[in-house]
Amino acid sequence: MSAGVSAFAVSLNVPNPEASASFLTANFGYGVEMQDEGFVSLKHPDGGSNIIFLRTGLPTFKPADIAGSAGEGLLLVLVVEDLDERHRQLSARSVEVVTAPETEPWGERFSQYRDPNGLIVQLVQWM
Repeated sequence: MSAGVSAFAVSLNVPNPEASASFLTANFGYGVEMQDEGFVSLKHPDGGSNIIFLRTGLPTFKPADIAGSAGEGLLLVLVVEDLDERHRQLSARSVEVVTAPETEPWGERFSQYRDPNGLIVQLVQWM
């Protein structure tokens, strides 16, 4: 049975939504689709899902019992075509590198970077 889903987005609670949004727009090509007090919704011009950053503690967040900050155990994964070139570009911009490029036995080459709110952005290239 079709659920009628026409789009997908992930919403992440962070202390400073603007900082995480700026990190993705400056370093990964995302653009602001919507923005208001306490939230920023980003979309990439090449497609994919929207990424939404909500300020932690917004009274409108529901359900309230899970309104804490995102981050623990979360990887925001972006698939890229040339991981090593992207890593060189990010390093040249002094983006904090968490894991330098490495390749897993099953063919996943990845690297990881920390955004201003502590979220981990992982780039992946399939070999």
